[in-house]
Amino acid sequence: MNIIHVIVLAIIEGITEFLPVSSTGHMIIASSVMGIQSDDFVKLFTVAIQLGAILSVVVLYFKRFFQTIGFYYKLFVAFIPAAVFGLLFSKKIDALLESALTVGITLFIGGIILLFVDKWFNRPDVKEEKEISYLTALKIGFFQCLSMIPGTSRSAATIVGGMSQKLSRKAAAEFSFFLAVPTMFAATCKKLYDFYKEGHVFTGEEIKLLAIGNVIAFIVALLAIKTFITFLERRGFQLFGWYRILVGGVIIILYLSGHNLQVI
Repeated sequence: MNIIHVIVLAIIEGITEFLPVSSTGHMIIASSVMGIQSDDFVKLFTVAIQLGAILSVVVLYFKRFFQTIGFYYKLFVAFIPAAVFGLLFSKKIDALLESALTVGITLFIGGIILLFVDKWFNRPDVKEEKEISYLTALKIGFFQCLSMIPGTSRSAATIVGGMSQKLSRKAAAEFSFFLAVPTMFAATCKKLYDFYKEGHVFTGEEIKLLAIGNVIAFIVALLAIKTFITFLERRGFQLFGWYRILVGGVIIILYLSGHNLQVI
């Protein structure tokens, strides 16, 4: 992995992490095109740069993160299902992550769902985070578990989950962003722990690459979140649905054509 790889992957992470399009699918295509060879550091890098992305959420919604203790309770309740499922099925999840075909199929199916989600859930009652109940937060947390299937997209699963509980598009998207903070922070910490547990030690070059990747992911995610919220309120999910179908179809065709798609 070189500096060009780092810049490209960090930009992809910043753009796709909070959009309902699956960062995993885009990482597969980008890594295959650039010929990045997967190793323990590369796998760690693609998770660790999420720290930069989640920091953008804290910065953009700074005041919201320092309001009431109830805000944190709701995030904790929503975070519990993913934490439990992640610990119980980590090996099976890792096995799924090795399948580019799984990613392509999930992207494609998820795209079809996004084409209709605006019509299915078009009568929201909840327009602000403070109106979300603990039970609703828990249900959204279970939807987040679907994102453990590669290609689903964590943001897509949680936003659709929120809308199914009568949240407005904006409220569902913002709660999805907030929930990303504990979820992605925990995932990064676990990946770092596993990295050190296996006896790895960061080199100076690897630390530099991680720092650059996080800074770029942070800046790009700031722009992506603001743009996404505005677009979502005006246009809904259909464009993202068609885009997912296109990307998923490309991955499936490449895979069935015998191309070696590198899953990182």
